[in-house]
Amino acid sequence: MAAILDQFGKPFASRLGAAPARRGGPVRPVRARYDVAQTTAENERHWALADGMSADAANNPAVRRLIRNRARYEVANNSYARGMTRTLANDVVGSGPRLQVNIKNKPLAKLIERVWSTWARKIGFASKLWTLRMAECQDGESFGVMTTNERINHPVKLDLQAFEAELCTTPFLNPMQDYRVDGIVLDKRGQDPVAYHFLKRHPGDTYGHMAGPMDYYTVERRHVVHLFRVERPGQHRGVSELLAALPLYAILRRYTLAVLRAAETVANHSVIMQTNGVPNSDSEIAELEDDPLTPLDLENGSIVHLPEGWEAYQIKAEQPTTTYSDFKSSILCEIARCLNMPKNVALGDSSGYNYSSGRLDHQVYFKACEMDRVRLED
Repeated sequence: MAAILDQFGKPFASRLGAAPARRGGPVRPVRARYDVAQTTAENERHWALADGMSADAANNPAVRRLIRNRARYEVANNSYARGMTRTLANDVVGSGPRLQVNIKNKPLAKLIERVWSTWARKIGFASKLWTLRMAECQDGESFGVMTTNERINHPVKLDLQAFEAELCTTPFLNPMQDYRVDGIVLDKRGQDPVAYHFLKRHPGDTYGHMAGPMDYYTVERRHVVHLFRVERPGQHRGVSELLAALPLYAILRRYTLAVLRAAETVANHSVIMQTNGVPNSDSEIAELEDDPLTPLDLENGSIVHLPEGWEAYQIKAEQPTTTYSDFKSSILCEIARCLNMPKNVALGDSSGYNYSSGRLDHQVYFKACEMDRVRLED
């Protein structure tokens, strides 16, 4: 085997301090080692759930349903989660899109802009975009279907109907069937959507409906707006943008409730009575010795005395600790990172900022909002 030579005609091995390979002898292969590629007793459990599934296989209907339900529960019950998702939708959509027509005929341009603005108000365009962006953040994806609505009091009858993620599905989908993803029909290359399947009835409905739970209809791609973040090549369905933060929300809520419970327990005990003496059945406090946890009611402003050998003291409050606020702030900062949201926007509190540092933190967030607007515009 021939040796690899450098620009001076010498084998590389000799320049690295190793003996050069002898002519006709074996050449030692170059071995590259990565610490993260090693499986050890310390990291085996950490990487146990790592897999090589495709984007669509990893985001299968059962996984998406579970994540979606948990994200909705957290947003509904956690004020920080609700505030972050609403703030993101507010900052991305704002008061709604504007149409600017650049043509030489200025009066005609103004007329077109005015007619478009009237149509947008008639169908609640800004409100529907806000709902779609809110659902995309919470559920991972949202759908808008362009329909004809004769009830619109406008010459243009085009309307945008919002659909939740679970309505786009293919009942009884054969996993071995090509060119199909749950709710989406793909082209012959298996890449781009050509049609979508929508249920006629929401699977979570609790009231009667003329349509069966598995009845669906097909909508062509050109009539469907599918909002979700494509984070992997070949991905056709989305998962919640709060996915990485959901365990942190649970930690934050549990810790807050534990601190509150500890503080309430201490506050509920006004006085604790303690004795180191030997129990005496003839004592005037024998009744207390029989049941040490018996509560005593004291009148306001009363003066009392304790039997010999007994002491009264109050439990010292240990919660919340001095690091309570720092811990919550750190967790919330980590939670907001997956939304590209700065801490003062996530917390709604800029007390620790000056004006310039607040604007500096906002730059990345506003850039992310601008990219979201471009997606919506497209």
